[in-house]
Amino acid sequence: MNYKILRERPADDSLIEPLLDRCFGFDRHHKTVYRLREGVAPIPELSFAAVASDDGLLGSLRFWPVCIGAAPAILLGPLAVEPALQGRGIGRGLLRHGLIQAKCQDAKICVVVGAPGYYAPFGFENAGRHGLILPGPVAPERFQVLEIVPGALAGVTGPIGRAEDEDARPRRFLRSNSAA
Repeated sequence: MNYKILRERPADDSLIEPLLDRCFGFDRHHKTVYRLREGVAPIPELSFAAVASDDGLLGSLRFWPVCIGAAPAILLGPLAVEPALQGRGIGRGLLRHGLIQAKCQDAKICVVVGAPGYYAPFGFENAGRHGLILPGPVAPERFQVLEIVPGALAGVTGPIGRAEDEDARPRRFLRSNSAA
């Protein structure tokens, strides 16, 4: 399938929520990861849209700032592809692109709640085995972590926390703020 991956555009925002409803249902806001995202904007440099040649939205991927103790990290998701187009590589393309861009932005640790079989080929592992905790109900095998930078998890354990406001956001991994 022919598509391109772009940084999320303002016009995409009104299309993403209905896409997420179609992919994950209306009760998705009750899930644990939504509490970490609530009231926090996704990282603009790490928000992407897969679009068709006619600019129609095919899929979306966003990353959010979180903390593991004092260590900055990113939360992947949701990763969504139009249901009729799933299985054609769009999601994997978005994920590959997003992880490359996260590394370029100096992200070191990424967490996700998702199907282990989908994320394992990208290097994700069970987060609980690394001493990470996701506050709230989650199937333990679905809570996963990726060391974007090898060794980044050394000494990092504990619960995943929210990035409460713009000043407290753990954005130190972003190149534009690395000198701060």
